[in-house]
Parts: sequence; C-alpha cells; structure tokens
Amino acid sequence: MKKTLVSLVLCLSLLGAMLTGCSSAKNDTAKTPATNNNSSKEEKNESKNESKDDKDSGSKQYRVAYIARTQSDSFAAWLANEMKAAAEKYDDITLDVFDGQADDEKENAAIENAITNGYDAIIVQPNNGEAQRPYVEKIVEAGIIAITTNARIDGIEGASSVDADPYKQAAVNAELALEQVPENGKVVVLNGPSGNFHADERRKAWQAEFFDKRPDVTIVAEDIAHWNKDEAMAFMEDWVTAHGQIDAIISMNDNMAAGALEIVQDYSKILSYGVDGTAEACLLIQEGKMTSTCLQSAIDLAELNMETVHKLLTGEETKIDVDIEEVLITKENAGDFVEMYKERGLIKE
Repeated sequence: MKKTLVSLVLCLSLLGAMLTGCSSAKNDTAKTPATNNNSSKEEKNESKNESKDDKDSGSKQYRVAYIARTQSDSFAAWLANEMKAAAEKYDDITLDVFDGQADDEKENAAIENAITNGYDAIIVQPNNGEAQRPYVEKIVEAGIIAITTNARIDGIEGASSVDADPYKQAAVNAELALEQVPENGKVVVLNGPSGNFHADERRKAWQAEFFDKRPDVTIVAEDIAHWNKDEAMAFMEDWVTAHGQIDAIISMNDNMAAGALEIVQDYSKILSYGVDGTAEACLLIQEGKMTSTCLQSAIDLAELNMETVHKLLTGEETKIDVDIEEVLITKENAGDFVEMYKERGLIKE
C-alpha cells in the first residue's frame, strides 16, 4: 500500500512537471511572434521615415508660367522656344507657356488664370506695359514671384525684371546711320506699340542720337506697325507710291524692317536698320538687303530669366533687375550669327 502511494505521488509529480514544461514552451512560442511583430513594425516605421526624409531633403518642385506677348512675331516666338529650352536645365522647374496673341485682354486674362492656378512664379512679356501693369501688380499682391521681360515694366514694387536696354540697342544703329544716310536724305520710320517700353525708348534714341544730329534728314512718313511685318508692308507700299525714292527705313524691330523691304525692288539703293538680330534679319544683312540690326539675344534673355526666377524661388535673392548686352550686327559679322542659327536649327542648310 505504501509502495502504491509512493508510485502515485511520483506519477503525479512527473505529470505536473510535464504540464509545466508544456505551458512554458507554449508561452515562449507565443511571445516570439509578438516580439517579431514589434521589430517588423519598427523597421517599417524606420523605412517610412527614411523615405519621408529622402523626399523632404529633395529639391522642391516649382511651377512657373511664362505669358508670351504673342507667338506670331518671329522674335517673340524665338524667345518662347528658348525659354522652354532654358527651363529644361533646371530639374526643379516646370515651365508652362501661354500665348497672349498680341491682345491686351487675352494676355491679361492669361495672367489672371496663372494667378488663380497658383503658380509659384509668373514671367510676363508685356504686349503693352501700361495695360499689363495692374495685372502684374496683382501677381505681387497674391504673393507670387513676378518678373517682367522684353520689355520690363518699371516701378512695380516687389516685381523683378530681365531685359535689354532698348535705348542702347537703337543707339548703336543710329551711330552707324549718322555716317551712312546721305545728305538731305528722306527716311521712313516704323514704330512699335505706343506705351511699350522698348518701342518708346528706341524711338527716343533715334531722335537724340540721329535726327537731332542730322537736321538735314527729313522724315517723310512715320507710323505704328505694332512690331508686325504685314502692317509694315502695307505702310511701305503706300509710302513708296507717295514719296518715290526713300533713302532709309528706320525700324524699331527686325520684323517690321523685313516687311518693309519686301516692298522695295532695289535693295542697293535703300538703307535699313532694325533691332533683335533675328535669323531672318541676319540672312538679309548677309545678302546685302538689310544694313544693320542690334542683337537682342533670345538665348541670353531666356537663360537669364531662368537663372533669375530660380534665385528668387529658392530665396537666394528677393529682387533682381538685370539686362543683357547689346551687339551690333552688320555685313562684317552677320555670317557668325547665321552659323549660330544654323546650329540651333533656326536656319535650315
């Protein structure tokens, strides 16, 4: 009986130990997944945080609107294309181009739309500076970076500008004309839009640097052709009929000069001056059909615009007003610029 009791006690003790061992193993197994889950969650959170840090440390993306004056004018179209090319050099800038169609109302509407759509910066090429002034002021009031270019609008507090000096552009041509226009010469003048900074300043330069110094020269006709080739052709057709021999065409841009020259039969008997240094003008000068122009490089303007807007967007600068240089193009150096245009695909071989 005593042996039986001892055996029973031993069996119960052994059974208890086995149950305790099973329970301990079960608990240990249960803890392991819990520990692994916490570790996995921490790793995911770390990975997520690393991704967020990478995103935060990456450059911010900026949306820039360029409101072009028009795409129908050769220089304005060239500038718009160069703006696109210059913007591609900046990984953090996306540029959208809008066509103002040489219409103040359409350009102003495009500016308002760009403000509403929340662009980080808006670059405006004015059709008529004073007509666009209140809308550029709206850009500033909305807390958006504003730049005016080709031509700048002066006196807008908080706005920047990238441009050329239109007075100097015309002056280099006028200095050449002083020696070239014959005594008692008859000339015609083609102007850009009234109120446009470039149009007005170029005309001032011609007055001060040429007409005031050559009182023997007579302006037989003068009108506003709005930078437009077709309008210049129409004026020139009337002027040739009314005045016969004309000694010089003084134009505030190349597009109007080229239009006027299309009406003239004998290029050798007429001088012609423009501004912009377009591909067409350089070819005309090389061929001896046009006298001179001043380069207003759309390449330089575009690159300087993108450099300027990037500095303003990133906070490197808060306001910038800067000009490109003016370069006189005559028959002596026109070939160099023709080659430049060929390399850029603007003149076909």
